[in-house]
Amino acid sequence: MKTAGMLILAAGLGWSVTSRAQDTAKAEAALRSSGCPNCHSVSAEKYGPSYKSLAAKYKGRADAAARIEGELRSGAMKVDGEAVKHAALKGSDADVKNVVAYILSR
Repeated sequence: MKTAGMLILAAGLGWSVTSRAQDTAKAEAALRSSGCPNCHSVSAEKYGPSYKSLAAKYKGRADAAARIEGELRSGAMKVDGEAVKHAALKGSDADVKNVVAYILSR
């Protein structure tokens, strides 16, 4: 019984790593197709903040995902209390949620 449990656990871990890699690739593709790398990168500050700095900014905030999703969908965000125009992310609801999870995981 122990062996069966270990096999199930190992299979589950392997599956989650594989599906996570697919989600990462899909998120990166969605970001590229929307032109996000023109202003953002994973770790370097460009015209816009890096994904790493956004993840740090929103770390521990319960409303982080909902707030970023709203900004990406609407094409508008607030910076220092002022409204700033931002390109809207192209894609389905699942794509947007995947991109937000990608950004917050950096």
